[in-house]
Amino acid sequence: MLLHKLKITLSGGGVVPELAARKHLELIPFVLEQALEESKIRIEEIDVIASTVTPGLVGCLRVGSITARSLCTLYSKPFLGIHHLEGHLSSILFSKNYPKSPFLTLLVSGGHTELIKVSDRREMQRLGRSYDDAAGEAFDKVGRLLGLSYPGGPAIAKIAKKGNASKFNLPKCKISDKKGGFLKYDFSFSGLKTAVLRLVEKFNKNGDEIPIPDIAASFERVVAEVLVERTIKCAIDNSLDNIVVVGGVAANDTLRKMMIEEAWKKSIKVHLAPLNLCTDNAAMIGAAALFRLKFRQHESSLELGISGRLPIDQANSLYEKNPPF
Repeated sequence: MLLHKLKITLSGGGVVPELAARKHLELIPFVLEQALEESKIRIEEIDVIASTVTPGLVGCLRVGSITARSLCTLYSKPFLGIHHLEGHLSSILFSKNYPKSPFLTLLVSGGHTELIKVSDRREMQRLGRSYDDAAGEAFDKVGRLLGLSYPGGPAIAKIAKKGNASKFNLPKCKISDKKGGFLKYDFSFSGLKTAVLRLVEKFNKNGDEIPIPDIAASFERVVAEVLVERTIKCAIDNSLDNIVVVGGVAANDTLRKMMIEEAWKKSIKVHLAPLNLCTDNAAMIGAAALFRLKFRQHESSLELGISGRLPIDQANSLYEKNPPF
């Protein structure tokens, strides 16, 4: 199996889609050569070639997808189009104790915060999601407000160790439903980000020094509490006794410890993605492809294109004879 992972171009603390796509196009021949050299195999020995096809930056997806499908055509190899979020879900396959389905996955990254029930044969049902900023995106934005480096997650986690996590009472925002209540498994981090902004503005207006460690620690605590409380509630309500935590924010030490401690009180087992596989990586896409290979009918059409968005519960459509895009 041949896979690639390219670094994307960053500017001003964010991703520039056009520059990222250009960098992918520029580097992919060298990545291909290096992958074959390091693996010490010839491309003829590869069983299948996989690439991410959705969701993501369309320019970057297009480069990877066209390269993969071209190689499949040249060397008569099967092609697997992989859903990016399924890749994150598959990172748990590298842990020692992979849970049997069904189980609940908290996927928490820069672009996504979702609660996904995973059943047999990779049937996936989204039970909760963020309606605005994903948790990782909120970390990045708050990091910028506090003058920290990008990405915000690691920077906030580092400085939060010096702060008082109980110093500021920041809001745990909820999403209203049509019946006058709240969507109990869904997330909203935009209001929390705004609360931090108002706090910073207050200190600036008064000419006081901003207590960055205390704000960072308080923010980190609230994010972790929201994620843990709603994840465990969702697991209990759906009679699921295993929780999987994956994605870039899953590397956060406060979240990991709090999830384990609170789940233990409810007799729920927690399975954490390996730290080195929490952020985007090629290995998780390979793991997703290998899992799909268990089911022989799971092969993508060479006519499958790419899409910037596709809900995770539609991932199985990537292996239909008539592609969704």
